[in-house]
Amino acid sequence: MIEVRFHGRGGQGAVIASNILAEAAFLEGKAVAAFPYFGVERRGAPVTAYTRIDDREIRIKSGIYEPDYVIVMDQSLVKAVDVVAGLKPGGKVIINTTKSSESFELGDVDVSTVDATGIAIENRLGSKAAPIVNSAILGGFAKISGVVQLDSLVKSVKAIVPVKKDENATATEQAFGRVVVE
Repeated sequence: MIEVRFHGRGGQGAVIASNILAEAAFLEGKAVAAFPYFGVERRGAPVTAYTRIDDREIRIKSGIYEPDYVIVMDQSLVKAVDVVAGLKPGGKVIINTTKSSESFELGDVDVSTVDATGIAIENRLGSKAAPIVNSAILGGFAKISGVVQLDSLVKSVKAIVPVKKDENATATEQAFGRVVVE
């Protein structure tokens, strides 16, 4: 089973991102489960979402405490939350940032980066003050993980996002090509 934990802030699209990833894996014939965890439900508050992917039915209904992958949609969360808590040995983290992976003190963890915010702004997803980065960060995740294929992810983005379907799909493709693996 592959377990992915998303760390974002309210309004960035973490919950929708977990659903998009699940849909992409489902399109590839996998069993999936995606669900959010909310603390204080307000824009900007930390949000956690989860996606499980497997070849057989998924019966686990709890949060993900030992993820294979962590997706960090806002770099400020790295200092606010222990985003690598429970990360399995060999697990990977992708962070939405313009900084290098060495800028983050996460121990012996495989960290990749992508400027999902810049890509979202470039594609007019959300506003400059509050860009919606979910489609872009998923493109980067697909590249570093190989968990889902880019074409499945793009189909899922177009099926699930409520507005600007083509712009979101473009952001996904751009991030796939721009992710920095160090």
